[in-house]
Amino acid sequence: MWLKEKLDIEVAKRNDIEELSASKPDPIMIAKRHNDETISLVCALFAYGNAGLIVKFLDSLDFTLLQESDEDIKKALSSYYYRFQKSADVAAFFITLKRAKEAFSLEEKFYEGYKKEEDVMEGLVSLIEALRELNYYDSHGYDFLLGKVPSKKSTSAYKRWHMYLRWMVREDNIDMGLWKSVDKKDLLLPLDTHTFKVSRTLGLLKRKQYDLKAVMELTQKLRTFDKNDPIKYDFALYRIGQEKRTI
Repeated sequence: MWLKEKLDIEVAKRNDIEELSASKPDPIMIAKRHNDETISLVCALFAYGNAGLIVKFLDSLDFTLLQESDEDIKKALSSYYYRFQKSADVAAFFITLKRAKEAFSLEEKFYEGYKKEEDVMEGLVSLIEALRELNYYDSHGYDFLLGKVPSKKSTSAYKRWHMYLRWMVREDNIDMGLWKSVDKKDLLLPLDTHTFKVSRTLGLLKRKQYDLKAVMELTQKLRTFDKNDPIKYDFALYRIGQEKRTI
């Protein structure tokens, strides 16, 4: 079990607030500043691309807009865009989340699906469906941001959504632990290119495709290391890959 021992050392070392800084930017930096489930979802779903640019974009957003009218949101965000999202997409997303804050808590809506079989994918079905029903806006950028409602045919790794769940459910010096109704043992790994490559190199993952089956395979392997908290290894694996290190 040398690999588990090595990874446990990395997990302990990375569980440090100093891992989040200007020189080591991560979107959770902005999420932790606000300590709010809705703002954290904005931070998680925009978390694709260069980490420094993600943080810069998130830092420019006025989250008090989540309490304003649709028209005020559209006006305030008329010049904001990020990669695949045009200003209309950013505004539509804020409008969706504003309506959600008025209608339900994100945790409660997720729990409605999750509680049946303690299945986080069913939780995502419940939450994403509810968000889509609040706003029928449709575009490539908006669809990319929010994601499709998961189904039996889904192949997407849902990386940003699983990262959001990690932030919300786990609690340590990195993750916030704002949700109390979901058990961290049920979380799935937020697979990205860094964790995918590192996990393949370390022999944790055999699957060659970057998809939901790879997420399931890797998560199951990490459960043999810690059945109660398998996703505690995510941040360490991500940093190892990002820094192009070996262990």
